[in-house]
Amino acid sequence: MSALKLCVLSSEILPYAKTGGLADVAGALLQNLRRRGHEVHAFMPLYSVVRAAHPELQPVRGVQQVPLAIGSTEYFFSLQTTRFPGTDIAMYFIDCPALYDRADFYTSDPDEHRRFLLFSRAALESCRRLGLAPDIFHCNDWHTAFLPLYLKTLYSSDPVLAPARSVLTIHNIGYQGVMPGAAVADLGLGGAEARLDANDLAHGVINSLKTGIRFADRVTTVSPTYAREICQGPLGMGMQATLRARKDGVVGILNGVDYRDWDPRHDPHLTTHFGPQDLRGKQTNKQELISATHLDGAVSTPLMGMVTRLAEQKGIDLLFDALPSLLLERDFGLVVLGSGDPRYVTFFEGLAQRFPGRVAFRSGYDESLAHLIEAGSDIFLMPSRYEPCGLNQMYSLRYGTIPIVRNTGGLADSVQHFDPASGRGTGCVFNDYDAPAVRWAIGTVLDWYAVPKNWQRLMQNAMAQDFSWARQIVQYDSLYRELLGAPRLN
Repeated sequence: MSALKLCVLSSEILPYAKTGGLADVAGALLQNLRRRGHEVHAFMPLYSVVRAAHPELQPVRGVQQVPLAIGSTEYFFSLQTTRFPGTDIAMYFIDCPALYDRADFYTSDPDEHRRFLLFSRAALESCRRLGLAPDIFHCNDWHTAFLPLYLKTLYSSDPVLAPARSVLTIHNIGYQGVMPGAAVADLGLGGAEARLDANDLAHGVINSLKTGIRFADRVTTVSPTYAREICQGPLGMGMQATLRARKDGVVGILNGVDYRDWDPRHDPHLTTHFGPQDLRGKQTNKQELISATHLDGAVSTPLMGMVTRLAEQKGIDLLFDALPSLLLERDFGLVVLGSGDPRYVTFFEGLAQRFPGRVAFRSGYDESLAHLIEAGSDIFLMPSRYEPCGLNQMYSLRYGTIPIVRNTGGLADSVQHFDPASGRGTGCVFNDYDAPAVRWAIGTVLDWYAVPKNWQRLMQNAMAQDFSWARQIVQYDSLYRELLGAPRLN
């Protein structure tokens, strides 16, 4: 089949900038689309920390100090480029110091919406000036959600850009890029403001994500279950009706895992490697994790790990009642790595003080420790209230670390509840979002652990799972080709 010309826009792309899973997915998407033979170009804002860390960036001739008005303010942007590491993918950075030279990737500044309106407009202008005519613009989350509308308005007659189609992927519908209605002048729609949601304008707001959902040629999200959840109930976060109004629906494609980085057979962060045929190295990693976190438990004692954002979405509230009582009743250790909401930090710090030698908490993020927790833990806990996809449960499966997950989103799509009688299943899945359900799940897994025959079967089942991008990328390829053969959405 013929190669497609693809432009991928994301506010963060690993290895350049990362605050969460969006960066991992965007970076993996680029590389795996290229492996499929497509011509891939990527766009990202040039944040100040990225500029400082990447002196190899080169200015793109013909796209320097380009004036671009956002409302009454005239900004100037330039395009910098390099090759994505280890590939021939053209990586483009929108350089606009007035908007991107800030301490953080995302801010609560009054012009936050302008930062990403300019990003989308500047990417389109760069393509136009370079004569780069993509078949597909693949947009990610609210930061790029105005691009589909711009294609259908400002660039609808542009010979380079008009034929392009747009795909919008929702990584987390809770982040919608809502701006005040007064920002309508900043959109630069050139008289097409009537295409905005009238009800939102009447309430004094403009919703970036809703705009993208309405005007993108296809909308996807990062797991099949999450696609259903956001169209039906409260997990749609107010977008349910807009999503259901799309005749073609929302396509759920489960994220893949990059097993070059996350595989215990060759994980560069581990000193001892292991695989399904020889699990002795897992015990060595467990001992290293116990030592690194100053726990007292024996290697034979079950050890549970968490690597998480400390946010309400992640189900931390359920643990306030469940963990202290379980630690009093059952013999197991706990290692937690995470950062976020101060009240959750306080909870885990208090738990570590109350159960010294049994609970370890590390605030912040440490890539090497994250890998060691996956490799050295027996159990991995993800009690999320909602989870669009989740990656750690898929990492855990590859490392023979049995996931405890709630039946939601990508967790439901990637973990099957274990049945000791039949020997089928890969983890523990609980349904209710409450503390008793978490207590049941943890207790159940500790009971499984106590029967070595069951536990060995469960580990082998888990490690046999394949969530590689090589499998998932085929679905994006099919989506693009179907879209190019379908009538255009006006």
